[in-house]
Amino acid sequence: MAAFATAEACVSNASLLANGELRALEPIFKIYGQCRAFSGPILTVKVFEDNVLVRQLLETRGDGRVLVIDGGGSNRCALVGGNLGQSAQAMGWAGILVNGCIRDVDEINACDIGVRALGSNPIKSNKKGVGEKHVPVFVAGTLIRDGEWLYADSDGVLISKAELSV
Repeated sequence: MAAFATAEACVSNASLLANGELRALEPIFKIYGQCRAFSGPILTVKVFEDNVLVRQLLETRGDGRVLVIDGGGSNRCALVGGNLGQSAQAMGWAGILVNGCIRDVDEINACDIGVRALGSNPIKSNKKGVGEKHVPVFVAGTLIRDGEWLYADSDGVLISKAELSV
């Protein structure tokens, strides 16, 4: 990602913040992965303590997109681990935002992608294949839709209805 700063984006796009086309997520996410700053068009998935759909998506071409996983905020198991982090990197995903937990933190931190999650938990998820892809999700106080844009850096995470100018 070319030197995009979320704080500057908020200043430069005050009217978009005011009308809701640009939203900041609540500051609840921890930073993982090699890319401290990342952005891209969003693809959404809604699951609960089951990562089969997450795996299916991360094993497809990412093309610079960001996978937003609404895991219901569960801290009871991890939805993304080191193998999926490596798959996401290999498949060209820009990043992953998890409203839930990850595991294999050292492996994920070695991946050349950006990851945000609520925390880590060593327990793996269920494998039932239950969930929904490409649906609106409500994460960290914000409704997020497929095709919107996510911008993340050390200051926070922004969601925009359209791509912002850098």
